Amino acid sequence: MRAFATNANLLAPALALTLAGAALSARAADTYAVDPVHTAVVFRIEHGGFSWTYGRFNDVSGSFTVDANHPETSRFAFTVKADSLDTGNAQREGHLKSPDFFNVKQFPAITLKSTSVSKEADGLKVTADLTLHGVTKPVTFVLKGGKTGEFPKGVARTGYSTELSIKRSEFGMDKMIPAAGDEVDLMISFEGTKS
Repeated sequence: MRAFATNANLLAPALALTLAGAALSARAADTYAVDPVHTAVVFRIEHGGFSWTYGRFNDVSGSFTVDANHPETSRFAFTVKADSLDTGNAQREGHLKSPDFFNVKQFPAITLKSTSVSKEADGLKVTADLTLHGVTKPVTFVLKGGKTGEFPKGVARTGYSTELSIKRSEFGMDKMIPAAGDEVDLMISFEGTKS
């Protein structure tokens, strides 16, 4: 009986340490809801070699989970309403929303879902499936940032930004090339609040 008690006394601290480690690991993964007020998806496309036309999408939602200790388990998922496209010109927006380009009635959502995440020296390297105009293609980019804090008080948040380029023709949007460029530059910046 004494030997059993001694063994139990030796095991208790080890068990406590294991449970504490598991709790810390569980707390390391934080899930955030995208804050649409502090999120922007901006694009630019060349206009006939003369200038750049800029636009943005005004309706972005999503969520993401970040694990600082195990970045490979982090996940990102975003949905953009194609109809929220805004270029500052109603006539151009009408054309872009038509079947010639985004075809927003048939393809109302643009989605981005991560398939792998890894730690890079300057951020998180993310490979994701981008679904645009009904076509899904992989894209890779580096998310920079990751600062965490409370704003406003009591609301935990973090944020990231990235830039990447895609060819719209690869997503079945090949009208008016080269008058409107094939390559589209995307600038994405987002914040999330902890849920």
